[in-house]
Amino acid sequence: MDILIYGTINSVVLALYALGFALVYGISRLPNFAHGALYVLSGFITWSLLNILGLPYLPAIILTMIITAVIGALIYQFVLIRIRGMEISEIIASYAIGLAIIESLRYFGFRGMTYTLPAFVEGSIDIGDIPVDYHRLIIVGIGLVVVLLLWLFTHYTKIGLALRGMAQDERAALMLGIDSDMMAIVAMAFGSMLAALAAILLLPLGNIVVESGYNVLILAIAVCIVGGLGSWVGSIFAAFLIGFAQILTAVYLGSHYQMVVALLAIIITLIVKPSGLFGQQKELEERV
Repeated sequence: MDILIYGTINSVVLALYALGFALVYGISRLPNFAHGALYVLSGFITWSLLNILGLPYLPAIILTMIITAVIGALIYQFVLIRIRGMEISEIIASYAIGLAIIESLRYFGFRGMTYTLPAFVEGSIDIGDIPVDYHRLIIVGIGLVVVLLLWLFTHYTKIGLALRGMAQDERAALMLGIDSDMMAIVAMAFGSMLAALAAILLLPLGNIVVESGYNVLILAIAVCIVGGLGSWVGSIFAAFLIGFAQILTAVYLGSHYQMVVALLAIIITLIVKPSGLFGQQKELEERV
């Protein structure tokens, strides 16, 4: 029962890590390697709004998501737009931006174990004799709602349909009058907002440390590669696959092997099926 409960929680956590990365790549084919940096930056922004400006929790959350969305849009508008379509340059540039953000936070004193966010609700409940705190249950509930809202947004709104059109066939979308750069900006803003939402939900479970940005990026990449780059459904499926594998590894081998599971998942997927479980690439393109 504890493996089932905490495996589900861990899977939702991984899905929240990866959704923003998968959204940006799926729509604009931009590998946003600044994703982890935006995650940890959102945590420090929320902490600053709460403890320095003294804002209530809900306004601080909303303002953090707006600020992070604007930062993501600006990253594309002033940097990535100039190198779009140059895959290696996109990776290097976005990773350099992420590195600059993380090291700037370290330089300005945001380091150590002194920065924390409060839980939404204190206390816990027993599920089948397994204690689970309320905040983790809220994470699962909000995670499922986010996935549902994202699906409804991309299927029943004008902007969402335009984003889907860009993801399916950019040239056809351009012929229909959809501005690819504008959609890429929207995708970066939404992806950054999802990174901020993940940080706000998950960072109360521990301390805010700059190193978590690197871990989040690795886990997001692992989920997206295993599920298939560009496939949101594949990312959700891969999150549950890796999430339960990590919990089983923690139970039988030790918690310090959990990151090894994510790295092995990347290596095995790239060897066996480079396009991922739900990838769209042709099998011929997977040959080495």
